[in-house]
Amino acid sequence: MRLHGDVSDDEEEDAVMDPALLSSSSPPAGAAAAAASRLVVGYALTKKKVKSFLQPKLLLLARKKGISFIPIDETRPLSEQGPFDIILHKKTSKEWQRFLEDYHEVHPEVTVLDPPNAIEHLNNRQSMLEEVADLNLSSFYEEVCTPRQVVIMKDPSSIPTAVAMAGLTLPLVAKPLVVDGTSKSHELSLAYDEASLPMLDPPLVLQEFVNHGGILFKVYIIGEAIQVVRRFSLPDVNTYDLLNNVGIYRLPRVSCAAASADHADLDPRIAELPPRPLLEKLGRELRGRLGLRLFNIDMIRELGANDRYYIIDINYFPGV
Repeated sequence: MRLHGDVSDDEEEDAVMDPALLSSSSPPAGAAAAAASRLVVGYALTKKKVKSFLQPKLLLLARKKGISFIPIDETRPLSEQGPFDIILHKKTSKEWQRFLEDYHEVHPEVTVLDPPNAIEHLNNRQSMLEEVADLNLSSFYEEVCTPRQVVIMKDPSSIPTAVAMAGLTLPLVAKPLVVDGTSKSHELSLAYDEASLPMLDPPLVLQEFVNHGGILFKVYIIGEAIQVVRRFSLPDVNTYDLLNNVGIYRLPRVSCAAASADHADLDPRIAELPPRPLLEKLGRELRGRLGLRLFNIDMIRELGANDRYYIIDINYFPGV
């Protein structure tokens, strides 16, 4: 079978966030007064994220809107820097988390995007999807759920038994349990047969593969602003594939630009974006449950079931 790209990838660092999307979100309450004149955003990002995010186009638009981006020196106390209206960060160390939380206790007027304890919730693929199961979307005809899955903490030899007890159907998408920003945490695989399952490396999450026309919807949420784009994903799996493929297939990671499906010649039933009211309700629900304002949802629509969507990943401060 030919693989178009990854099922999901929350570190698309070669991508550039759309400046229009960033500017369309409402200013946080703590910075409302400053927004009328000049808004100062202090940022603590990896060099790779700075390069991909703070593109000239974004900086030019920010200057026109009175927004300044100032790098944070992590070797100096935050109280000696700024003053900031917003702190934008994507750091995961415990030291940085304490650093930021101590500062916010003294300066509650500064908006932190986003609270470290809320971000931490997305560092585990089991906990990140728990909130989806409790979503209140009853007013919509569309169904939003997550693929059936099982968590394997250790002992690869126990995987076939665990899969059977959970009633999962092959093939299965294998994802590392922990999302820590390393390349290893984004190494996804597709397992075709039961005999190959002990070859996997726990801790991991095994999700049932859902045929979805080879298209993934990436839903970007910045405050109340929402943007959705299409990405190529895995092609559907049919009976022939199941009978003629065995083993564990490592899924390739592709660049965001290469994976774009927005201008591809697709079946309209597959290309159709999720309904806007559904996305708005989904965004509101998840913002409240996760306590985050800057994240994206990876969604697929089950092939042949236009009213059933699956959320397969939630990522904090992703590339676009």
